[in-house]
Amino acid sequence: MRSLRPVLRVTAAAGAAVVLACSDQIIPTGPDEQGTARFGQIPSSMLPPRHDDLDRLVPGYGGFFLDAAGRPTVYLTRGSDPRPAQRALAGYLNSRGVAPANLQVREGRYAWARLQNWKDIATTEALDVPGAVFVDADESGNRVRIGVENIGAFSWVRGLMAALGVPDDAVSIERADPILQIATLQNVVDRPVRAGVQIHFGGYVCSVGFNANDGTQRSFVTASHCTNKQGGVESTRYYQPLSSIDGTVVATEVEDPTYFKNKNGCPRGRVCRWSDAARANYANSANQALGVIARTSGPNNMSLDIVGSFTITGADQSNTIPSGATVDKVGRTTGWTSGQVSATCANVAVSGTNIVQLCQTIVTSSGRIVQGGDSGSGMFQGAGGNNVTLVGLLWGGNSPGTMLVYSPLQNVQRDLGTLTVF
Repeated sequence: MRSLRPVLRVTAAAGAAVVLACSDQIIPTGPDEQGTARFGQIPSSMLPPRHDDLDRLVPGYGGFFLDAAGRPTVYLTRGSDPRPAQRALAGYLNSRGVAPANLQVREGRYAWARLQNWKDIATTEALDVPGAVFVDADESGNRVRIGVENIGAFSWVRGLMAALGVPDDAVSIERADPILQIATLQNVVDRPVRAGVQIHFGGYVCSVGFNANDGTQRSFVTASHCTNKQGGVESTRYYQPLSSIDGTVVATEVEDPTYFKNKNGCPRGRVCRWSDAARANYANSANQALGVIARTSGPNNMSLDIVGSFTITGADQSNTIPSGATVDKVGRTTGWTSGQVSATCANVAVSGTNIVQLCQTIVTSSGRIVQGGDSGSGMFQGAGGNNVTLVGLLWGGNSPGTMLVYSPLQNVQRDLGTLTVF
């Protein structure tokens, strides 16, 4: 099982159910009985501005999120005029049927630029502490949020932040499960291949994240750790559902950037990337169902029976989905599940490795939403209907399966380049 370490330790959804990047080995014995737009943006008026833009446009800005009731909420430092925030968010608010004057304002203690600076410090220093899981500039709490595995790490990180001059009330430290990469077994034959179904490689299984075209190449995207070697192309071969059932190669890995170090804020002693993503070309282009995600009977009911399809009609590469928003995925182990964004642009350490995934999105739920084998699943919004917007690629989760981590689509594009996804 491969895993993540101190930023936010996550299990990769490739065959394990922890917030670590991991794949469980399988011994296939046979199937069970279950049987063209560019990679573009959704209309900007429907998206909130980036935090950096809000920080530039709104004096005293300290974070923007959706509260527990779904109400758009902004933190402003004491004495700040709310009108610049209302103007900057007017398009997004109007798209949600909220008058800008009704934007909910909370008093924030810290400006966003200070939180970002402390987040960078914590990424460099705190993530080097054994047992540290993630570091996030928490827009919903106006604090720097740090996840740790145990009380020892808690005390160490708390003392370290104080020694670095970060105010105690500016840091929220919480217990977090290590984050793993995930993989398990499910046998569904699907032709043409839709997103969300099982793929088999080596001794592991994962999920098809989404189908994508790179020029004339007909491909699918899955997690980088769902290859024979994470980072770097070694021409991993994929089968569906299992090589023991059908020895025909469905696709071959063609793109999987190597991990970098000593730049872009990558902590010392670690290697980093913006996404846990790789691309594989179909051997037979007719096997690709572009823009289609397998759909089960309902969210969070653990059904694996395919009853229809979602159609991808939008792709959000803006990475501005706010904390509190609902996102969904379909994966080969837990099916269609849904949760709420709880952290954005968090730097996440993969348990048991020296890997840090930069600027990732964390999703939580009261129930199980991810397990082994779900690694590589595509994340999307709009599951109330058949048409959905693709937002990212799932790669990890915690052991109970109540938290998952995904690479935003913007990050996937940063690593793999521009793709056609519907």
